[in-house]
Amino acid sequence: MRPRSLVPLIYILFLLLPIYWLVAMSFKTTNEILGGFSLFPQKWTLANYRAIFTDPTWYWGYINSILYVSINTLISLAAALPAAYAFSRYRFLGDKHLFFWLLTNRMAPAAVFALPFFQLYSAVGLFDTHLAVALAHCLFNIPLAVWILEGFMSGVPKELDETAYVDGYSFPRFFATIFLPTIKAGVGVAAFFCFMFSWVELLLAKTLTAVEAKPIAATMTRTASSAGYELGLLAAAGVLTIIPGAIVIYFVRNYIAKGFALGRV
Repeated sequence: MRPRSLVPLIYILFLLLPIYWLVAMSFKTTNEILGGFSLFPQKWTLANYRAIFTDPTWYWGYINSILYVSINTLISLAAALPAAYAFSRYRFLGDKHLFFWLLTNRMAPAAVFALPFFQLYSAVGLFDTHLAVALAHCLFNIPLAVWILEGFMSGVPKELDETAYVDGYSFPRFFATIFLPTIKAGVGVAAFFCFMFSWVELLLAKTLTAVEAKPIAATMTRTASSAGYELGLLAAAGVLTIIPGAIVIYFVRNYIAKGFALGRV
């Protein structure tokens, strides 16, 4: 093997090393992890995974996260599609300023909005609900989705719209049957980024929930005790946290590649 071919191989192994180490730790006890360095578990155990799947606090954390992430992705796409179409096809007073303002919301740190969201949702009765976290994440995901989708839509000739209108298509029918399939790669890319941001975001998800909608990222902090961290249990929870994101990447991998080539990703 030529030395130049070793560079990408070494890079891939370097990226996979933390994931391998996390998986290996998930099959160890905390005592073994703290006892010394070992590439493989000296005594394999499934106790960490068993604790997660039998404790409602743990598995409901995953269910809660999947619920509000799914709700957020659907709301973000439903709001971003018509907005991106308007920015792509029409010119109106202040369009560029409005587009820039949307992106500035994406640039702001989540900590800026944590307290306002907490007081607002507590007042209207949305605190500790899946909808509360989903709506809070929309503040960041909708601008990102609009930005991505607008790039894809601008790449579609306007003649497509005009031809459809001449053929007698109504706008809803044209948008659903012709335009959306044309930009399905952009929809896949936008959905992926909305899902991933909402899945890994912790501050708002932890601030706006207490018990009923508590996400897995917040549940993982409960491994701390007077005896220290339950490292094996924490590693198992981390492995299970990676799986949903890996599944999403598998299904939209082709769209992501097209997004890098055609869109604004």
